[in-house]
Amino acid sequence: MNKFLRAATRTAQRGFTLIELMVVLVIIGVLAALIVPNVIERADDARVTAARTDINNLMQALKLYRLDNQRYPTAEQGLQALLTRPTAGPAAPNWKAYVEKLPNDPWGHPYQYMNPGIKGEIDVFSFGADGQSGGEGKNADIGSWQ
Repeated sequence: MNKFLRAATRTAQRGFTLIELMVVLVIIGVLAALIVPNVIERADDARVTAARTDINNLMQALKLYRLDNQRYPTAEQGLQALLTRPTAGPAAPNWKAYVEKLPNDPWGHPYQYMNPGIKGEIDVFSFGADGQSGGEGKNADIGSWQ
């Protein structure tokens, strides 16, 4: 019986002390404070890159539309003209499906289309994270003119 009590006492003494646990938590906290801001900035950069890629793809589809139909879709027809044949406005005699679906920007807002454009012949753009015109940083507009 004495052997059994000694073995149980040794097993109970093998746990972590409160000081050891606190040291580990402080180390984890310091590492998180250093890493988390970098990860958050990377997520914003990735969204901006994704928006630029989407805009470039939409611009390529619009250029194909123009090659086939001798003009870009009107502002009223919008980007929807890349997905379905326009029923209003000038006819698109050689229309084809130019995209499988219209993407939203990485923040969940639809891309904007202007014909005539302000910065170019046509403009495709996202308002950024805030969904409003203008802004800086992650809220800045991202457009086909960049």
